[in-house]
Amino acid sequence: MSVLLYRLGRLAYGRPWYFIGGWLAVIAVVLGILATNPVRLSNDVRIDGTPAQKVIDDLARSLPEASGGQGMLVFKSDDGAPIDDRRVQAALLAAVDAVYRHDHVIDVRKALAAEAAKGAKSPLLRAQTAVAGAAAGGPASGRAPVPLTVRGQAAPGVAVSADGKTALMQFQFDEQTYELPSGTIDSTVAAAERQAARGGLRVLPSASMMEIPEIIGAGEIVGVGVAAVVLLITLGSIAAAGLPLVIALIGVVVGVGGAFTLSTVFEIHSLAAVLALMLGLAVGIDYALFIISRERRLILEHGLDPHEATGRAIGTAGSAVFFAGSTVIIALAGLLVVGITLLSTMAIVAAATIAVAVLLVLTLLPALLGLVKGRICPAGVRRRAQRRSAEEAAGAGRRTRTARWGARLVRHRWPALAAAFLVPAVLAVPAAGMRMGLPSGASYNTGTAQRQSYELVSDAFGPGYNGPLMIAVDSSVKGRPLSPGTLATVASALRDTDGATSVSLAGMNGSGTTAVLTLVPHSGPNDEATKALVTAVRDKSARIGKSTGTVLGITGFTALAIDVSDRLADVLPLYVATVLGLSLIVLLLVFRSLMVPVTATLGFLLTIGATFGLTTAVFQWGRLQSLIGLDATAPVVSLLPIIVTGVLYGLAMDYQMFLVTSMREAHVHGATPSDATVTGFARAGTVVVAAATIMVSVFAGFVFNAQPMIKQAGFALAAGILIDAFVIRMTFIPATMALAGERAWWIPRLLDRLLPDLDVEGDKLAQKIPYPEPSAQAAHLTAQEVDVAG
Repeated sequence: MSVLLYRLGRLAYGRPWYFIGGWLAVIAVVLGILATNPVRLSNDVRIDGTPAQKVIDDLARSLPEASGGQGMLVFKSDDGAPIDDRRVQAALLAAVDAVYRHDHVIDVRKALAAEAAKGAKSPLLRAQTAVAGAAAGGPASGRAPVPLTVRGQAAPGVAVSADGKTALMQFQFDEQTYELPSGTIDSTVAAAERQAARGGLRVLPSASMMEIPEIIGAGEIVGVGVAAVVLLITLGSIAAAGLPLVIALIGVVVGVGGAFTLSTVFEIHSLAAVLALMLGLAVGIDYALFIISRERRLILEHGLDPHEATGRAIGTAGSAVFFAGSTVIIALAGLLVVGITLLSTMAIVAAATIAVAVLLVLTLLPALLGLVKGRICPAGVRRRAQRRSAEEAAGAGRRTRTARWGARLVRHRWPALAAAFLVPAVLAVPAAGMRMGLPSGASYNTGTAQRQSYELVSDAFGPGYNGPLMIAVDSSVKGRPLSPGTLATVASALRDTDGATSVSLAGMNGSGTTAVLTLVPHSGPNDEATKALVTAVRDKSARIGKSTGTVLGITGFTALAIDVSDRLADVLPLYVATVLGLSLIVLLLVFRSLMVPVTATLGFLLTIGATFGLTTAVFQWGRLQSLIGLDATAPVVSLLPIIVTGVLYGLAMDYQMFLVTSMREAHVHGATPSDATVTGFARAGTVVVAAATIMVSVFAGFVFNAQPMIKQAGFALAAGILIDAFVIRMTFIPATMALAGERAWWIPRLLDRLLPDLDVEGDKLAQKIPYPEPSAQAAHLTAQEVDVAG
C-alpha cells in the first residue's frame, strides 16, 4: 500500500496538470448537470413498514386528497380586534380565498358546494352530521373552536377560538410538502399575508409548512473561517493553510453536488445534504492537514526535497488517511443493514462524499503541492525549525506543549486514565432519560413564525391542535359504503378514549368506502400523554373494527413521529453491533494488535454516551441553552442517535489512526513502549488538536441553523468530537498505552501470520527507499526525557 501510494504521490507532484485537469473536468460535469436539472430535496421523514406510513400509502390510493401535505395558518389581529369585526373578517375571508385559489392547494369549497346541492341525499353531509352528533358531549377543553360562519354559512376549513380573537385555517396540498415545486409554500403564505394585512391580521404558518432549510448560513461560514485561522496558526503559511480549504471545498462541490445531480432520480433528504456538507468540509480539511504536516516534517527533519517529501507523505500519512476514510465509510455503510431507505440514502451520500475527499487528498493534493513546491515551507518556518533544532542539539531547547503533555500522561498514567474515564461517564448520565421524537413548532426558537404559531394555537385552542391525529376508516373489505351510523359508532368510541379532545369528519372518498376522522389530543405532539393516546387507539382499533365491520388505521405527523422513534430505537443496537464488529476488524488489520482495537472501541462508547448525555441535557432539559442561542426544549431528534453513532465512530477512529500509527511507527523502528507513546504523541498530537479544533468549528457552525434537526446534529457532532479528541484520544488512549507497555502490541502468532501486512507505517517503503540520515533537529524523545518532563 505505502509503495503504491508513494508512486502515486510522486507522479501527481511531477505532472500536476494531468490530475488538476481531470478534477476540473469532473467539477465541470457536475456543475453542468446541476445547471440543467433542478435540485429536489426532501424534508419528509418516511420509514416504510411503520403503521402510520402504511396508512398514508393506503390513503394515497383510496383517498388521494387526504394523503397530501397538511397546511395550517393562524390569524391573529395585531390590535386585539375580534375576528367577527367587519374589517377583520373581510380580510380573513379574502386571505382564505387567496389560499384556496393558490396552485397545489385543494379547494374544498367546490366539493362541499356540490354536496350541499344534494341536500339530504349527500352521503358526506349525513356522515358529518352523524359524526358531529356522536362527538357531542365529549370531554371539553374549555377552548374548543367553533366554525367561522358568515351570514349563516360556514367558511370551510376555518375555525375561531372560544374567545373569538384567533382564527385557524387547515387545508391540504395536492402533494406532500417536499414534493411541491420550490417556493410553493412561501408563495401560499405570502398570498394570505397580502390579504390579511388589510385587516391588521398577522399570519403565522405552522412548522409543517416550511421550505427546505438553509443549508449554508452565517454560522457555517464562520466555522470555515475559524478553520482557516487554525490552519494558518498550525502551518504558518498562507499557501499551506489554503490547500486544505481548497481540497475541502472541491470535495463538497463534487460529493454533495454529485448527490444533487441524482435528486431527480432518488429522494434525497435535506439532512443528508447537510450531513454530507459537514463531513465533506471537516474530513477534507483534516486529511489534507495530516498529509501536509507529514510532508513538512520530512522536509524539515530529514532534509528531503519537496518532491520526495510529498511522495513519502502520501505513502505513509496517505495510507493512514486511506484506512481512516475506510473506517468512516464502513461506519456509514453500516446504516444499510438497518433497512431504512431514508438512512440508507443518507449513508450513501455521506460515504460517497468521504470517498471523494480521500481521492482528492491522494491525487489532487500532491498535484497542488507540485505547483506550490518549496513555498509549503517558507523561510520563516525553516528558520524557526533550524533555531529549535540548534537549541535541542545544545540541550537547551523546550519541547512543544504536546510533547510535554504526552510525557505527563506517561508519568501520571493512573490519574489520567481515571479522569478520562470519569468525565465522559458523568456526562453520560442524562442519556438515561433521553426521549426521541421529531421536531415540532415547540422546537423552534422564540420569535420564529413556527414557535409563535405553535404557542398561539396552544393558548387559543389547546396544544393538541398542533398535532391532530388522522384516523382512516375503511369498509372496502366488506364491499359496502360506510353508513352514517357506522361512522358515528367509530367516532363515539374514539371520543371516549382517554386523552381525546374532539373527533370530526375530515373527508370521504366518492364511493363512500374510506373516510378520514380527525382526532385532536389534549396534549402536544411530543408529550408522553399523546403517545399514550396513540397506543390506546391502536389497542382498541381492532375491537372497534370488528364491531363495525371496518378497518381502522392511525396516522398524521404525531403518529408517524412515534413510529419512527420506536423503529429507530429498535434497530440502533443492531447497527452499533455491526459497526463495532466491522471496524474492529479494520483496526486489527491496521495495528496488528488485540488491545488497540478494544481500547479504541471502549473509548468510543464513552464518547457516544457523553454525547447523548450532553444533547439530552441541552435540548431536552434546557441546560446551558443560552450558550448556543437556543430557548426551546424538545426531545432528541429520532434520527440523531443512529446518525451520530456512525459519524462519530468513523471520525473517532480517524484520530485513533493518526495517533496510534505514529506510536506504532516509533515502536516498529525500535523505540520502547513508553518512548513510542511519547514520540508518537508528540508527532501527531499537535496535528490532531488542530484537526479536532477545525472539526468542532465546522460542526458548531451548524448549531446556529434555524432548523431544529440540523441544530441538534451540529451540536451533537461538535460535542462528540470535542470529547473524543481531547478526553479520549489525547488522554485515555495514551494513558492505556503507557499502562499496557509491550502488551499493547501483542497479537497471537497464528493470527499474526494469517493477517495481511498493510504497511500503514511505510516500513516496506523505508526498506525499499531508505531515508536520508535525519538532521539534528530530529531529536528522539527518550525515557530520560519522560522522567524529567513536567
